[in-house]
Amino acid sequence: MAPPAGRIRPGRYLSIFVLIVVVLYALVFFTGGGKPTPKLGIDLQGGTRVTLSARTPDGSAPSKDSLNQARQIIEKRVNGIGVSGTEVILDGNNIVITVPGEQGDQAKKLGQTAKLGFRKVLEAQTPTTPPTPAAPGADDQSPAQIQQAKATRQDPGLVTGTGDSLAESATAQQALAAFTCSAQDPLRGNDDPNLPLLACNQDGSEKYLLGPVFLQGTEIDNAVSSPPAQNKPGWTVDLTFKSGGRQTWADFTTKNINQRAAFVLDTQVVSAPTIQSAIVDGNTQISGSFTQQQTKDLADVLKYGSLPLSFTSSDATTVSATLGLASLKAGLIAGGLGLALVFVYCLFYYRLLGALTIVSLALSGLVVYSVLVLLGRWIGFTLDLAGVAGFIISIGVTADSFVVFFERLKDEIREGRTFRSAVPRGWTRARRTILASDAILFLASAVLYAIAVGDVQGFAFTLGMSTVLDLVVVFLVTHPLVALASKSKFLSNPKLTGLGGVQHLADERRTARKAAAAAAKEA
Repeated sequence: MAPPAGRIRPGRYLSIFVLIVVVLYALVFFTGGGKPTPKLGIDLQGGTRVTLSARTPDGSAPSKDSLNQARQIIEKRVNGIGVSGTEVILDGNNIVITVPGEQGDQAKKLGQTAKLGFRKVLEAQTPTTPPTPAAPGADDQSPAQIQQAKATRQDPGLVTGTGDSLAESATAQQALAAFTCSAQDPLRGNDDPNLPLLACNQDGSEKYLLGPVFLQGTEIDNAVSSPPAQNKPGWTVDLTFKSGGRQTWADFTTKNINQRAAFVLDTQVVSAPTIQSAIVDGNTQISGSFTQQQTKDLADVLKYGSLPLSFTSSDATTVSATLGLASLKAGLIAGGLGLALVFVYCLFYYRLLGALTIVSLALSGLVVYSVLVLLGRWIGFTLDLAGVAGFIISIGVTADSFVVFFERLKDEIREGRTFRSAVPRGWTRARRTILASDAILFLASAVLYAIAVGDVQGFAFTLGMSTVLDLVVVFLVTHPLVALASKSKFLSNPKLTGLGGVQHLADERRTARKAAAAAAKEA
């Protein structure tokens, strides 16, 4: 038989909470290398800084609009791939990216132009010489080199005709044979999509004569990393096109069965599959010799569009965290003092109920810590000073939920109910208030996270997360513990619970009502 409204089976709720904690800490210690520490932000552990210098094909200064657009796209990539705590700052013609820890390679990937185009393969050859290695420290994207590469690799005379009649010219075979693959590519991110292109695949094992771009990467609606399956041996990037791109791709694949299409990323052919049949559902795959991380990185950059400029990146430099650690120490001292004051107040004012509050806060801290560790592994979340501030404020939020519940208990006892009967009725009344206040705070955190950037987002995220975990602790720990205490004669002792004064007031009111009723009856 179900318990009456407001009454619960405390053991069941506490068991659920224990199960949650066990699962969380099993994930903490037995997954992700088992390192049970959260990721710290730049201001707490330092980081790595990479400067991206904007380059234009003609060597002119990039426009402010293009730089701002590039910065915004990089910020979207940062948010999308979960490199939390990253700073993206515009500094003249440079974009400075600072990432937590030693993630210089990750910062450089964020600055990849990622200009994707779909081109028809007109001719393919196997190189007779190995790819030319990159010269250390060489600048391979000077304006002169870019123009020279365009003149030889994007010569309009390489093809004849347009559209369905597009074909290689008489001189194309000779030009393709003379073309050598090189690790340094001046056209990287600077090729003209309206002209043909001589290009190589990723490992330099095949070179191609490609037609003009017939489908731009801007027509991609979504890109997802996909693991190996029965019909595909390796990792792939699954693409979904927008409506316009879907129709263009369907038309091309319908007319070019048994022909090859090249997926060209920053002038490098990442895949050149043969079209087996018409593809009309708007989906396709980029396959190649990819690792899981490579497909994830490629999918992430394609999702948020290509940069309007090409960039050269500097060597990674280390950023100190001395100031951040000093601030963290001050923040932890402030948080510790605040927590101590909450404990003293709870014990002085609520006694046993205050002790239950302390237990609940400690268990809440256990859950929060494990969630921080797991979020750092799964989405790259990093804890910064703003996040620490959010957690300090959340102590007050959690304590407020306890106060609401305990004051409702007092109200019920003032009405003449016993501690045991007051718990379910007080909880029913307090629950609505707790849910409403936490919902408002969570909504405010969500709005702040949506409209803010940088450190403020970290503050909003941790405050919102703490609000959700507050509900978990209040519903699965605090209320069940109080319900258990109310069933014990020893723990229900008014002197122990701190409710003696309230019960004494209730007794006086009860006596006064009886006296008034007796007087009225005699009259």
